[in-house]
Amino acid sequence: MKKNLNIIKINGLRGLIIAIMVVCCLATGFIAFPGYVAMHIWNFSAPFFSLPQIGLFQGVLLWGIVVAAYFTFRKNKMIVCIKTPQGLSEDELKEVFADMKKQAKTDPVLQAMLKARETELQVKKHDEDVKINSDR
Repeated sequence: MKKNLNIIKINGLRGLIIAIMVVCCLATGFIAFPGYVAMHIWNFSAPFFSLPQIGLFQGVLLWGIVVAAYFTFRKNKMIVCIKTPQGLSEDELKEVFADMKKQAKTDPVLQAMLKARETELQVKKHDEDVKINSDR
């Protein structure tokens, strides 16, 4: 576990105002200012290529196109993998509960959890038996 973990705590209206200010500063520094620069570069070079002038919104869009092109065409590809976490199988769950039984001889909460799990397994087994008998 990381010991140098920083926790940001927002308390009250003052903390909310500071958080909004931080978000606005980040948006200005990474979106609006580069868009402003892109707008001025475009407007400076527009007369040389017979192109129309653009505003700040179009400058931000131009900056977005530049950033998207950079991430698309750079050599080190960025891969995002999204998958559903796999659950434990019944055998793995039985092993976990067996370990819990060994460790929790005196803990009433864990004993209640174990009883509930055993009841659940018995109900599931009974439902499977009923389904098999009804199929015959």
